[in-house]
Amino acid sequence: MSSPESVRRVQADSPWEETIGFARAVAAGDRVLVSGTMPLVGGVLQGEGDPYEQTLAAFRNALDALRKFDLGVESVIRTRMYLTHARDVDEVGRAHKELFDAVRPAATLVVVSGFVDSRVLVEVEVEAFRGADAS
Repeated sequence: MSSPESVRRVQADSPWEETIGFARAVAAGDRVLVSGTMPLVGGVLQGEGDPYEQTLAAFRNALDALRKFDLGVESVIRTRMYLTHARDVDEVGRAHKELFDAVRPAATLVVVSGFVDSRVLVEVEVEAFRGADAS
């Protein structure tokens, strides 16, 4: 089990991190957990109306958080994708495959009723392993 000294947190530019009180990513022992991540860059929605572009943008934000722990896509062991419309499954899946096909993480895709920002079609989570051999 991780001691409090081995837990590290990083922030991003999400306005909700301060309002709600959470970290963008938390490293505890060999795992790094990235919070639900939307397709916002500098507070600006990326790919409005386009589930494929929103998925790419959201995962890029999550991968940016992993880079703060010197990790990349090869360290990803689990992804979660939340989307507001079942009709978008193929486009969300296409973006996921483009980014993660080589590493094949465990993945979950769930349709939800909505997000804090109604323009957001996709939110993602990522878990990574920072052990010696992530293959």
